[in-house]
Amino acid sequence: MLIVALTGGLATGKSHVGKTFVELGCHLIQADELGHEALAPTGEAHAPVIAEFGPQILKPDGLINRKALAAIVFSQPEKLQKLNAIVHPAVERLRLNQIEMIRAADPDAIVIVEAAIHIETGGYKRYQKLILVVCSEQQQMERAMARDQSTREEVLARLARQMPLSEKRKFADYVIDTSGAREDTHRQTVEVYNSLRGL
Repeated sequence: MLIVALTGGLATGKSHVGKTFVELGCHLIQADELGHEALAPTGEAHAPVIAEFGPQILKPDGLINRKALAAIVFSQPEKLQKLNAIVHPAVERLRLNQIEMIRAADPDAIVIVEAAIHIETGGYKRYQKLILVVCSEQQQMERAMARDQSTREEVLARLARQMPLSEKRKFADYVIDTSGAREDTHRQTVEVYNSLRGL
């Protein structure tokens, strides 16, 4: 079984590339989805996060309001550290469980684990290969503004908090550039898939 990290910057097209890998026969685990699961009312991180940040982060239906939580932690690094200390171990347990379920069903699988901060956390070292998805900063801006209905200032602030793509390239085994046509992204993804299959 081959377990591969997939990362990139804001709105570079990670999820699109991840879906293409699924179409090619890979299994995809998305850290964002695991984070949602960990923070759900039945999730391991739900009660500890409420205990740490208070009931004001809850929506009327009892779900955690992720935007409210993000607003608290992104302006206060020490609170972000506390949140990560609660959520990351829960996400890691969910990730390992998913990998073991895939291993049992498909021992020769290629598993793609998508996360925005594989490099920043050092988590990429746990994987056999690292794929980086890139595009121009202008495209990141346009895509993020269209996708999230964010303002230019909000997107710039998020980009400023991320490691530059030029820096991330130093860690990557493969780079998929999504700046061009979708067909070009698809061709690059197939090339990477064939390379992984050959390992």
